[in-house]
Amino acid sequence: MPFLCLLYFVNYLDRVNIGFAGPNGMNDELGLTATAFGFASGVFFLGYLVLEVPSNLALHRFGARKWLARIMITWGAVATAMAFVSGPVSLVVLRFLLGVAEAGFFPGIILYLTYWFPAAQRAKAVAMFMAAVPISSAIGAMVSSALISAGHGVFGLSGWRFMFLVEGVPAMLLAVVTWFYLTDRPEQAKWLSVPEREWLAGQLAAERTETESKHGWPLRKALTHPRILALAFVYFGIAYGLYALGFFLPTIIEGFEQSYGTELSTMENGLITAIPYVIGAVVMIFWAAHGDRTRERTWHVALPMLIGGIAIPIALYLSNPYLAMAAMTVCAVGVCAALPTFWALPSNFLAGAAAAGGIAMINTLGNISGFAAPYITGSLADITGSQRTGLWVVGLVMIAAAGTVLALRAKPREP
Repeated sequence: MPFLCLLYFVNYLDRVNIGFAGPNGMNDELGLTATAFGFASGVFFLGYLVLEVPSNLALHRFGARKWLARIMITWGAVATAMAFVSGPVSLVVLRFLLGVAEAGFFPGIILYLTYWFPAAQRAKAVAMFMAAVPISSAIGAMVSSALISAGHGVFGLSGWRFMFLVEGVPAMLLAVVTWFYLTDRPEQAKWLSVPEREWLAGQLAAERTETESKHGWPLRKALTHPRILALAFVYFGIAYGLYALGFFLPTIIEGFEQSYGTELSTMENGLITAIPYVIGAVVMIFWAAHGDRTRERTWHVALPMLIGGIAIPIALYLSNPYLAMAAMTVCAVGVCAALPTFWALPSNFLAGAAAAGGIAMINTLGNISGFAAPYITGSLADITGSQRTGLWVVGLVMIAAAGTVLALRAKPREP
């Protein structure tokens, strides 16, 4: 689990570090409007759409060790090349290719965890893995800000270019470690005793058999069923809040100078950006563990989404930056709390190739929000001259997703 968290930490950092590059020189140097910045941020997820499902099916067939290493070496190379973009077109092309390179990484890990953790421990395991999101956002905010500040002029590069150059390297190095270190299945784990291996493999096999006997979804059904599409919309709502904050929170905090008269350095901006994610990481673990203990999933997804969706639109109407940050923190906590328990829902009724395809389909369609959130938020900021309208859209989408998961409940009725 610590190694998987490290991989996702690096993955998420390379995905959202454009959010720190934008307000710290990239937008001015490349001549990007808020709309163009939002489009470049979100086009990454169109690349995801191309290869997500086939990539997850390949992981199921060839094993996590080989396939994840392949993904990491290609995404690391593209992430490093971001340092050399020459204008808006090359930025958009490389962001799209980064999405193509990363396709299958996140749903592949979610699928991989179903090979190792029984259902009773799965939400907590996913929460431990996904704690890398707020941790990456928190530590990454400080690391990215420090690289931009200290790297300006190194190798003749702007600070934001130096950040891209440095932050793409760990993925390529960790690809080599993944190839030799990761174990595909419990049956192959030499670091477990024979009785431990047999018990865990037997427990997981029994759960798969029970799931298939009760629901028995084939791959085609898992890719096309309305319940899968509805779950994809729920994930769309969760991810909409996540990426709207991830790409635009540094810009919103930088805007505090105009709204509230504050003066922040690049490092101070990074430290303040980290606050919501630090709190979100702590709440995420405890909330998922509570969901595992109670075996309740529906409200553990819907309630934090409702609270976060109500909090985010009012953030920029508040009278001082402390109250605005408190509202944004509540939204970040809501998103972080909903994420891991959500991924326990599809594994309640999907197994084998159906799980591989269904999880990838949910992630693929849900991650359309990764394109929609920054593009819509940026466009509304250009049209209205304020971030407020974009944040109202974030809140409404999150609330609609919460209502959908309440209507669905945790899993379909058994035949």
